[in-house]
Amino acid sequence: MDTNGKHGSGSLAELLRLVRYEVIPMAATEDEVLEFVPKDVTVTVTASPTKGLDATLGLAERLAARGFRVVPHIAARLVVDEVYLKEIVDRLQAAGIDDIFVPAGDANPPAGKYDAALPVLAELSELGRPFSHVGITGYPESHATIDDDVLIQAMWDKRAHATYIVSNLCFDAKVLQAWIARVRRRHVRLPIQLGIAGPVETTKLLSVASKIGVGQSVRFLGAHPWWFLQLARPGGYAPERLLRQTGEVLTTPESGVAGLHVFTFNQIAATERWRQRLLGMP
Repeated sequence: MDTNGKHGSGSLAELLRLVRYEVIPMAATEDEVLEFVPKDVTVTVTASPTKGLDATLGLAERLAARGFRVVPHIAARLVVDEVYLKEIVDRLQAAGIDDIFVPAGDANPPAGKYDAALPVLAELSELGRPFSHVGITGYPESHATIDDDVLIQAMWDKRAHATYIVSNLCFDAKVLQAWIARVRRRHVRLPIQLGIAGPVETTKLLSVASKIGVGQSVRFLGAHPWWFLQLARPGGYAPERLLRQTGEVLTTPESGVAGLHVFTFNQIAATERWRQRLLGMP
């Protein structure tokens, strides 16, 4: 099932209808979401050490008040303690928000007692599981400081507190296929929201990616110059090409891919035009 209680997709078109747009809380973000994003598209709001959780929560509250389904990122390393976590819970519940995404986050050092996602997830369970939908991070690519087996084990440890997985940004179809298969071999059955970059300009992608927790894919590009050249050429990167190269693994029930999590890099209008173009194709 996906985070809305529906079963996984049977086609690329269905995945595009189950899309989520990740946005960064900046000055123009709210207006652009209101202008360009349909209400049936879920909006996820990132969190960063520079902006703090208040920027994330504030934008999530305002968008929820305008009728959007919103998923704030509650970065564990930005949560000071249990008291602050309870304040976050109360604030989101008051806004009618029932879906959160809990990554570890990039704050170094952490703002308080939590240095990873699992302790925050466990604390939320002790609070009575106040949210029906809770997402955790999956890493298709290797992490710079954490072994792959540790990442898969961490996903196993967190599964009892979560309802779905959001895969981090990846540009390699074979890596995505292998990672999904590996997750399922380890008997992690949570549905996956597959993370892909939207139709963003390459210069924008490279300048923003390392700032919001996807530096591994930027390093991947550096290690694969042919991919970098493809992205650098006008029209070189097309997210639909990546999706088609990923193949049937996206739509087979065994894979459990429930939808697409699109990193918009705040190219919100362009992302929605791209989606509508694909939905209109035969």
